Amino acid sequence: MERERKLLQQSVAIVATIPVAAGLYGVLFGQALTGDAVSISAESHFRFLSGLLLGIGLCFWSTLPSIEIRTGRFRLLTLLVVIGGVGRLIGLGLTGLPSLFMIGGLIVELVVAPVLCLWQTRIANLYAQEYGVAEV
Repeated sequence: MERERKLLQQSVAIVATIPVAAGLYGVLFGQALTGDAVSISAESHFRFLSGLLLGIGLCFWSTLPSIEIRTGRFRLLTLLVVIGGVGRLIGLGLTGLPSLFMIGGLIVELVVAPVLCLWQTRIANLYAQEYGVAEV
Protein backbone atom coordinates (compact mmCIF):
# COMPACT_ATOMS: atom_id res chain seq x y z
CA MET A 1 0.00 0.00 0.00
CA GLU A 2 2.80 2.44 0.84
CA ARG A 3 4.24 2.30 -2.69
CA GLU A 4 0.84 2.97 -4.25
CA ARG A 5 0.18 5.77 -1.74
CA LYS A 6 3.44 7.48 -2.72
CA LEU A 7 2.62 7.10 -6.40
CA LEU A 8 -0.79 8.71 -5.79
CA GLN A 9 0.85 11.56 -3.87
CA GLN A 10 3.29 12.16 -6.72
CA SER A 11 0.52 12.05 -9.32
CA VAL A 12 -1.66 14.51 -7.41
CA ALA A 13 1.33 16.80 -6.80
CA ILE A 14 2.09 16.89 -10.52
CA VAL A 15 -1.51 17.31 -11.72
CA ALA A 16 -2.24 20.02 -9.10
CA THR A 17 0.65 22.01 -10.55
CA ILE A 18 -1.64 22.84 -13.48
CA PRO A 19 -4.26 24.84 -11.52
CA VAL A 20 -1.60 26.36 -9.26
CA ALA A 21 0.46 27.63 -12.20
CA ALA A 22 -2.50 28.69 -14.35
CA GLY A 23 -4.24 30.33 -11.40
CA LEU A 24 -1.15 32.22 -10.27
CA TYR A 25 -0.48 33.39 -13.82
CA GLY A 26 -4.08 34.57 -14.18
CA VAL A 27 -4.00 36.43 -10.87
CA LEU A 28 -0.73 38.19 -11.73
CA PHE A 29 -1.23 38.88 -15.43
CA GLY A 30 -4.97 38.74 -16.05
CA GLN A 31 -6.01 38.00 -19.60
CA ALA A 32 -2.62 38.98 -21.00
CA LEU A 33 -2.16 35.41 -22.20
CA THR A 34 -5.05 35.70 -24.64
CA GLY A 35 -4.09 39.14 -25.90
CA ASP A 36 -7.76 40.14 -25.91
CA ALA A 37 -8.76 43.56 -24.68
CA VAL A 38 -11.52 43.24 -22.10
CA SER A 39 -13.32 45.58 -19.75
CA ILE A 40 -11.92 46.25 -16.28
CA SER A 41 -14.84 44.31 -14.81
CA ALA A 42 -14.14 41.28 -17.04
CA GLU A 43 -10.47 41.51 -16.10
CA SER A 44 -11.40 41.59 -12.41
CA HIS A 45 -13.67 38.57 -12.83
CA PHE A 46 -10.93 36.69 -14.68
CA ARG A 47 -8.47 37.37 -11.85
CA PHE A 48 -11.05 36.26 -9.25
CA LEU A 49 -11.65 32.98 -11.07
CA SER A 50 -7.89 32.54 -11.43
CA GLY A 51 -7.61 32.96 -7.66
CA LEU A 52 -10.18 30.21 -7.18
CA LEU A 53 -8.21 27.98 -9.52
CA LEU A 54 -5.03 28.69 -7.56
CA GLY A 55 -6.84 27.90 -4.32
CA ILE A 56 -8.15 24.59 -5.63
CA GLY A 57 -4.65 23.54 -6.64
CA LEU A 58 -3.21 24.56 -3.27
CA CYS A 59 -5.99 22.65 -1.49
CA PHE A 60 -5.18 19.53 -3.52
CA TRP A 61 -1.56 19.96 -2.44
CA SER A 62 -2.75 20.21 1.17
CA THR A 63 -4.04 16.63 0.94
CA LEU A 64 -0.62 15.22 0.09
CA PRO A 65 0.93 14.63 3.56
CA SER A 66 -1.99 12.46 4.77
CA ILE A 67 -3.69 11.68 1.49
CA GLU A 68 -5.04 8.38 2.85
CA ILE A 69 -7.28 10.19 5.35
CA ARG A 70 -8.30 13.22 3.27
CA THR A 71 -11.16 11.58 1.37
CA GLY A 72 -13.80 14.20 2.19
CA ARG A 73 -11.59 17.11 1.16
CA PHE A 74 -10.43 15.26 -1.94
CA ARG A 75 -13.99 14.50 -3.03
CA LEU A 76 -15.14 18.09 -2.48
CA LEU A 77 -12.24 19.45 -4.53
CA THR A 78 -12.91 16.89 -7.26
CA LEU A 79 -16.58 17.88 -7.32
CA LEU A 80 -15.62 21.54 -7.80
CA VAL A 81 -13.28 20.62 -10.64
CA VAL A 82 -15.88 18.41 -12.34
CA ILE A 83 -18.54 21.13 -12.07
CA GLY A 84 -16.10 23.53 -13.73
CA GLY A 85 -15.46 20.94 -16.43
CA VAL A 86 -19.18 20.53 -17.06
CA GLY A 87 -19.39 24.31 -17.47
CA ARG A 88 -16.52 24.18 -19.96
CA LEU A 89 -18.24 21.29 -21.80
CA ILE A 90 -21.48 23.28 -22.04
CA GLY A 91 -19.48 26.21 -23.41
CA LEU A 92 -17.93 23.92 -26.00
CA GLY A 93 -21.40 22.91 -27.13
CA LEU A 94 -22.67 26.49 -27.23
CA THR A 95 -19.69 28.32 -28.72
CA GLY A 96 -17.57 25.75 -30.50
CA LEU A 97 -14.16 24.18 -30.13
CA PRO A 98 -11.73 26.12 -27.89
CA SER A 99 -7.92 25.97 -28.00
CA LEU A 100 -5.99 22.77 -27.39
CA PHE A 101 -5.07 24.03 -23.90
CA MET A 102 -8.77 24.30 -23.04
CA ILE A 103 -9.43 20.81 -24.43
CA GLY A 104 -6.58 19.59 -22.23
CA GLY A 105 -8.20 21.31 -19.27
CA LEU A 106 -11.49 19.62 -20.08
CA ILE A 107 -9.81 16.20 -20.07
CA VAL A 108 -8.16 16.91 -16.71
CA GLU A 109 -11.47 18.16 -15.26
CA LEU A 110 -13.75 15.39 -16.49
CA VAL A 111 -11.39 12.39 -16.66
CA VAL A 112 -8.14 12.82 -14.73
CA ALA A 113 -9.59 14.41 -11.57
CA PRO A 114 -12.32 11.73 -11.13
CA VAL A 115 -9.77 8.95 -11.73
CA LEU A 116 -7.47 10.44 -9.08
CA CYS A 117 -10.44 10.69 -6.72
CA LEU A 118 -11.29 7.01 -7.22
CA TRP A 119 -7.64 6.14 -6.64
CA GLN A 120 -7.57 8.21 -3.45
CA THR A 121 -10.68 6.36 -2.24
CA ARG A 122 -8.96 3.04 -2.93
CA ILE A 123 -5.93 4.11 -0.88
CA ALA A 124 -8.21 5.36 1.93
CA ASN A 125 -10.06 2.03 2.00
CA LEU A 126 -6.80 0.06 2.08
CA TYR A 127 -5.56 2.26 4.91
CA ALA A 128 -8.80 1.77 6.85
CA GLN A 129 -8.58 -2.03 6.41
CA GLU A 130 -4.95 -2.14 7.44
CA TYR A 131 -5.21 0.12 10.48
CA GLY A 132 -8.87 -0.38 11.37
CA VAL A 133 -9.70 3.30 11.19
CA ALA A 134 -12.30 5.24 9.29
CA GLU A 135 -11.69 8.32 7.20
CA VAL A 136 -11.07 11.59 9.03
